[in-house]
Amino acid sequence: MDQSSDRLIVLSLGLKSCVLSMATDGSDVRVLVDGLDSKPDGVSIDHARRHIFYSFMGVTRDGEDFWENEGYIERCNYDGSDRQVVVPLGSFVTGKQLVFNDAMQRLYWCDREGMAVLSCRPDGSDLRTEVRTGSGQDKLDPRNHCVGVAVDAKGGYLYWTLKGKPNGCEGRIMRMPLQLPPGADPARRTDLETLLDGLPEPIDLEWDETTDSLYWTDRGDPPAGNTLNRAKLRDGKLVDHEILLSNLNEAIGLALDLPGRRAFVTELVGGNVRMMNLDRPGESTVIYHTKGRLVGLAYLRA
Repeated sequence: MDQSSDRLIVLSLGLKSCVLSMATDGSDVRVLVDGLDSKPDGVSIDHARRHIFYSFMGVTRDGEDFWENEGYIERCNYDGSDRQVVVPLGSFVTGKQLVFNDAMQRLYWCDREGMAVLSCRPDGSDLRTEVRTGSGQDKLDPRNHCVGVAVDAKGGYLYWTLKGKPNGCEGRIMRMPLQLPPGADPARRTDLETLLDGLPEPIDLEWDETTDSLYWTDRGDPPAGNTLNRAKLRDGKLVDHEILLSNLNEAIGLALDLPGRRAFVTELVGGNVRMMNLDRPGESTVIYHTKGRLVGLAYLRA
């Protein structure tokens, strides 16, 4: 399979943040969108329309926390042209991992300090809350903070992470049906499942429907944290948990190239994009390095 034209889309944080595009070996780095005051975090691809979507956490922050209603979502073309706001500023609090699912024709994302998982159509219409984990001062408890999201359209489930306090081993991976029953309250859903708990600090997710496997990054303390992980879904439970990579420097973004048997991970503090062969756990190669901080990551298949 010719992968020479495939690209990675990477979000870089700095005084002025930017959206980068690069070849899958880390070469041919291009700045698609730059000068961003608001901090981007999640990124995803609509291959049919050739759009890149990216979420924003906001401008006002207290350390790593964003308490103001400053979240929004933009999109651009593959070359960075025709930037448009899809979900307006202030529609949510803190935009984290963002996933466009082709089968559902929807964007799904986590609102960390807003304590919710949200979704909308690709044009921003039909904005809805899928689940809400708290309200008011509940935002001060990181156990309510939604960060990573993945969609299993075939199975009809939505997965998300609750990260807990940094390095606190309070992190959870959750699951719920994609369809919220008519008239149901997202803040009082009775169909939520905890698949894993006691994780150091789980962040982004990827779902592999070919093997019914869930992948996730964890930026918490080693040995279970600073890792790339995989587990299989069997009888409604995550089993056969494997640590695929260790000793990462705050693993955040995650993208899979399943036909090419590759995974890509960003390190927030390390400033690296790493590539690993899924058939050789424990081994990885740094394909890109920057002095800045890297967050969201998406695989663009040409």
